[in-house]
Amino acid sequence: MSGTILGCIADDFTGATDIAGLLARSGVRVSLRIGVPNTQPNDTSAFEVIALKSRTAPVQEAIDETRAALAWLQDAGARRFFWKYCSTFDSTEEGNIGPVAEALMEDLGTDQTIYCPAFPENGRSIFMGNLFVGQQPLAESPMKDHPLTPMRDSNLMRLLAPQVQGQVGLIDRLTVAQGAQALQDALVQHRAEGIAHVVVDAVANSDLVTIATACRDMSLMTGGSAVAMPLPALYLADGLLSEDAPKQPRHRIPKATIVLSGSCSAMTNAQVASYIATGAPSYQLDPLTLANHGTQDVLDWLAKQDLAQAPLIYATADPASVKAAQARIGVAEVGALIENTLADCATAARDAGARRIIVAGGETSGAVTKALGVAQLDIGTEIAPGIPWTYCISDGAQIALALKSGNFGREDFFTDAQAKLDSR
Repeated sequence: MSGTILGCIADDFTGATDIAGLLARSGVRVSLRIGVPNTQPNDTSAFEVIALKSRTAPVQEAIDETRAALAWLQDAGARRFFWKYCSTFDSTEEGNIGPVAEALMEDLGTDQTIYCPAFPENGRSIFMGNLFVGQQPLAESPMKDHPLTPMRDSNLMRLLAPQVQGQVGLIDRLTVAQGAQALQDALVQHRAEGIAHVVVDAVANSDLVTIATACRDMSLMTGGSAVAMPLPALYLADGLLSEDAPKQPRHRIPKATIVLSGSCSAMTNAQVASYIATGAPSYQLDPLTLANHGTQDVLDWLAKQDLAQAPLIYATADPASVKAAQARIGVAEVGALIENTLADCATAARDAGARRIIVAGGETSGAVTKALGVAQLDIGTEIAPGIPWTYCISDGAQIALALKSGNFGREDFFTDAQAKLDSR
């Protein structure tokens, strides 16, 4: 069989590269579209991913964009779909995870889907419906202080229930451990009881294989990226994916680099500190200074840098500093200032010759890709679990982009990303 097999919709840009990178482990070409394409499907891959910037958008806007993405993927030939959100279930009581899932279910005519944001390789696990970040419950992890979606409850059923109209249930680890048939039987029982939204436990990669095996014929799965990772092998075994499906392309990219960090997660704070300690040139953005004086100072600094030294421009800061700036300027205003400034820096660096751009933070990644005029990305080598290098054309230039979710990667991520591209 040929054409698009699986259509994925992600609620932010780093989430899109996350799932695209894990699917690309199969060696098959994965295509990532930035926003809903405004043209008919063409040059499609077996795995198509559409990146939205809807995680913190108004609920109806998120629903409308996701429905448009679904329609495009259906036109591309996909008949199985995946709604991808963050492995820390980033959302509010209003959504957007649940309302979008219900809208997709309605359009697909399905009465049940699963929710599994587990990603064991990155320390995300679900046990008895409770989400853990490493050994910490979600509500005790640094995510409790997220500036846009503070997560103050670890129980996924309690988080999901206010967001949906249908009933919410759980299939726990004890059932998952019994295998795919036991999981399928539990789903059938839940359906008979009218339970539409099913949280599924997972604490290890073997659990993800069990879940994907049991659910691979569902018209809609939802979760973090990791539960989609086994799907290519399953589709190959089922005869849906051809052995001769087009493979990932290879690219050679000049070394001129810029590193841009807008995330304020605990891990990104550590990554920024580690990178500065290597002696890399760096410039810290201050929201109050930007509000009062604009971006000229940082653009002037950037113009003087040797891009072969891979300079860093960052707004990454500790939670107390972020809250202080938000109190002075406003939450949305601080976010927009940082995103727009880093987007301006990305285009200025590209125009100065940068061909490798590393970005930390989902909202920042969205702003940067929009500023660069990127419409489609090919997925390349993986830097860390869920973070691949991607390739695109920006203003006529071939660019390598690494878009990193705030909490992903090791402390040496910025250095390691450059080394991975050099070693290809």
